[in-house]
Amino acid sequence: MAFTASDVKALRERTGAGMLDCKNALTECNGDMDKAADWLREKGIAKAAKKASRTAAEGSVFLYNHMNGKIGVMLELNCETDFVARNEKFQTLGHDLCLQIAAYAPRYVNKEDVLESEIAKEKEILRAQVINEGKPEAIADKIVEGKIGKFYEEVCLMEQAFLKEPSMKVCEVIANAVADIGEKISIRRFARFVMGEGLEKRNDNLAEEVEKQMKG
Repeated sequence: MAFTASDVKALRERTGAGMLDCKNALTECNGDMDKAADWLREKGIAKAAKKASRTAAEGSVFLYNHMNGKIGVMLELNCETDFVARNEKFQTLGHDLCLQIAAYAPRYVNKEDVLESEIAKEKEILRAQVINEGKPEAIADKIVEGKIGKFYEEVCLMEQAFLKEPSMKVCEVIANAVADIGEKISIRRFARFVMGEGLEKRNDNLAEEVEKQMKG
């Protein structure tokens, strides 16, 4: 069953979910509005979206030390109440996000945090690559827009594949946690430190090291 932009907008108004999430839901459910709404609820997206406007001023600052002090992560994860901040699921989520940051070295929390100048520079580089590959200039910009999505997946924590469940993005893991715990949860900021960063040293595969630790 086909659907229109108006259907996407209607589903957004009905569930509070984002436009892209609504489009994905209608695609998965062949344009069926009721099934799409249920799909969003099952994924925790609709419930999470309704809580997005709430204030999350409580939470915890998580500290993570990896590889005998070679990598350190500090993360501020917010929620609405001190009760939830002490919740085991919330604490586990914070620890998992620290592992994510240690392994995949994101530089921003969300896409909106990336500087416009950095995006423009990246697009310029990608466009030159596309042209050098022999692609027509007429479609170069469209190809670049697709590639810039991959760039966001590399540098933005919320867009990265989740270390413990690669089929999900971190933003989806957060949405599921909101639905499960029942409060708004948000990543406010993080910092990642690498011993000797900027100095010449051996290049370890940090993602593999973190995964080995988890399996161990």
